[in-house]
Amino acid sequence: MSSPNPLVRKLTGFCELTEADQRLLEQITAKPSVVKARTDLICEGDVPDGVFLILEGFACRYKLRSSGARHITAYLLPGDLGDVDVGLLPRMDHTIGTLSPCRVVRLDHPVIEDLLQNHPRIGRALRIGKLVDEATLREWLVNVGCRTATERVAHLLCELLLRLRVVGLAPSDSYTLSLFQRDIADTTGLSNVQVNRSLQKLRRQGLIELRSKSLRILDLPGLQAVAEFKPDYLHLNDRTAA
Repeated sequence: MSSPNPLVRKLTGFCELTEADQRLLEQITAKPSVVKARTDLICEGDVPDGVFLILEGFACRYKLRSSGARHITAYLLPGDLGDVDVGLLPRMDHTIGTLSPCRVVRLDHPVIEDLLQNHPRIGRALRIGKLVDEATLREWLVNVGCRTATERVAHLLCELLLRLRVVGLAPSDSYTLSLFQRDIADTTGLSNVQVNRSLQKLRRQGLIELRSKSLRILDLPGLQAVAEFKPDYLHLNDRTAA
């Protein structure tokens, strides 16, 4: 793919886009804002005023309990959008926030509507992307409900690798893991101690190398075997699954 734009790279994998389609996507995402880490872009209860696109960095959807406990329900990586149909809702039912410094574009609802209604290839790709988001949430439910602590962490690391490969950010089975252990804990339903033990176990097994925020997967088939990871839910069409 010739375009460095992560949205173009992601959507091109779902549907063949014309040069005009790609230029349009590059045009509407040309002026991102820089957002600091740990910043809420929109909060639960707010009126949706657009769709957020992540061009750089890690963001997430999350819910907070009254106790302050957080559960992360999705990661938004470069090329990922919030729900394209969120404008149909009167209020947000979750919060979207950054986990690392991010470059973010807010797309107004009329822009999204134009993409969906007047640009059929882009609209098809956006809808496939939404289906993949839903499939990923189902897989995360299985992760929390059925897998051991080490399996949950291994599964998440495998998923992030493939999702970052799509947008060219995971060369040689390596990527920047812009997360703290507490973020992984809030994603997998584990404690910080359990996450740490799981990462240490994967290191001892020679499956991963983690230095600061640089993750290198040393044995991808082995890591996938530990997690029983099957990438079908990402609907990559063999683009990055190997």
